[in-house]
Amino acid sequence: MGRRLAFNLVAILLIVGGVLVGNLVAGNRPALGLDLQGGVSVTQEPVGEFNTESLDLAVERIRERVDSLGVAEPEIIRQGNAIVVNLPGVDNQDDALRLVQVTGAVLLRPVLQAIPISSQNTNSVPTGPEAPTPDSATDVSTPPATEASSATTAAPGPSRALPASATTVPPTPPLGASPSSSEVPATEVPVTEVPGTDAPADSPSPDSSPSTVPGGDPTDPTATVYVQNTDGSELYQLGPAFATGEVFKDDAAADIINGGWGVRVSLKGGAEGAGLWNIGASSCFSASAQCPTKRMAIVLDGVVQSAPTVNQPQFSGGVDITGSFTESEAKDLARVLKSGALPVRLEVQAVQTVSATLGEDSLRAAVIAGLIGIALVLLFMILYYRSLALVVVAGLAVSGAIQWNIISLLSKTNGLALSLSGIAGIIVSIGVTIDSYVVFFEKLKDEVKAGRSLKNSAERGFRSAWRTIIAADTVSLLGAFTLWYLTVGSVRGFAFFLGLSTLCDIVVAWFFTRPTMLLLARSGRFERRGAFGIAAVSGGAQ
Repeated sequence: MGRRLAFNLVAILLIVGGVLVGNLVAGNRPALGLDLQGGVSVTQEPVGEFNTESLDLAVERIRERVDSLGVAEPEIIRQGNAIVVNLPGVDNQDDALRLVQVTGAVLLRPVLQAIPISSQNTNSVPTGPEAPTPDSATDVSTPPATEASSATTAAPGPSRALPASATTVPPTPPLGASPSSSEVPATEVPVTEVPGTDAPADSPSPDSSPSTVPGGDPTDPTATVYVQNTDGSELYQLGPAFATGEVFKDDAAADIINGGWGVRVSLKGGAEGAGLWNIGASSCFSASAQCPTKRMAIVLDGVVQSAPTVNQPQFSGGVDITGSFTESEAKDLARVLKSGALPVRLEVQAVQTVSATLGEDSLRAAVIAGLIGIALVLLFMILYYRSLALVVVAGLAVSGAIQWNIISLLSKTNGLALSLSGIAGIIVSIGVTIDSYVVFFEKLKDEVKAGRSLKNSAERGFRSAWRTIIAADTVSLLGAFTLWYLTVGSVRGFAFFLGLSTLCDIVVAWFFTRPTMLLLARSGRFERRGAFGIAAVSGGAQ
């Protein structure tokens, strides 16, 4: 029994100490949130008509952009119809605006060429009609209930829910003449580095040498641009858009079509709906100079969501997109088409800069308040429990090291950031930890006062206290989970760190406090009962 206790104690100390040293050597440390590190907060609201799918998709696009740049714990919140984006560590308002603004418009563009992005093959760039097509085909056809039928082929992307292909349609006369595309906003898009692609922006050639290809502005419907697909496996040269996603009705849905998952969507009537679509479909089907690959790209916010080959020249009423889709891929593509039918246009309402100096002051105040609180608690423990307070100090140190390790690792791997509310959650959790010690020590004192030996008192006292500790910590965890699930923003941060600290308390109580106290009780270090605040008693049971 003694060896097992010693093994548990040594094991937790070695593990915690080893991870702590590893984090320090690797330079991992807790990232700070917006209120402590400073940054920019941007509030946007939709203007004009929009639907829920469009707004949800805009939030996802903003999150993908921010996450791709490694911003620690960005806070992206929907407050009614407004979208609030808090960016810790970003101190330039212009950078923040470029980061969070999305177009919300789906553009339908002809694929002039498709260039595979592969580290295995970086010397040749296929062009024109000989560009490679996906291995798994996706078909776009008219639903059986309609008269005309046509199909498009494409391949789903391997690492994203959206397929790396779509329907292609040739460019039409200036898009600005169509009301469906007259309000497409433009954003600045950086140059995209593409391994093995040597094509200049205007007329790509396999013989040129630059390793970067100007990305252009993929939101400009009149430009010829280079755009990647969702999983980054292909780079497309796309011609001017022939239409926007507003050619579709707001009824796109994933469904089982011809034995597999696909997307079914209806076309709007008239020249601005099926008319535009069929002009593009006809041009791509015939592999005209405007659409030599026969593929049509569905582009959202500068990313090709899908790009299949058009198999038939005319569509009537609706379109089926089928192929090697999973259920989630089909649902995501349906949502893109649905949002394209009524794109959201966001307008910046407010931009606020949070000073890093204010964050430093807040952090300093929080640390001072926490240290004062801990000092007062430990002073009480020393006066009341005497020598046992040393176990409390050691336990708090182990718990603090565990939390520091976890927060540092999560900051490095998942973008977790420690905010002022998180620090408040940790400070509050100190009370939960102290409660565990108080419960155990009081049970121990009760057993000793009953006349039992210190060894038996420690074992019996911990067994009795453990049930109370688990019950109290479970209540604390339920409260933290409820807060985290039902709230957003700083309250969620408070709940997360409170829950984390409570879990650490359970681990420390079993793997550190228990073996430490039982080993000390066996060693006879606390045989003098006055050493931990109990008056001497005579006799009693063992």
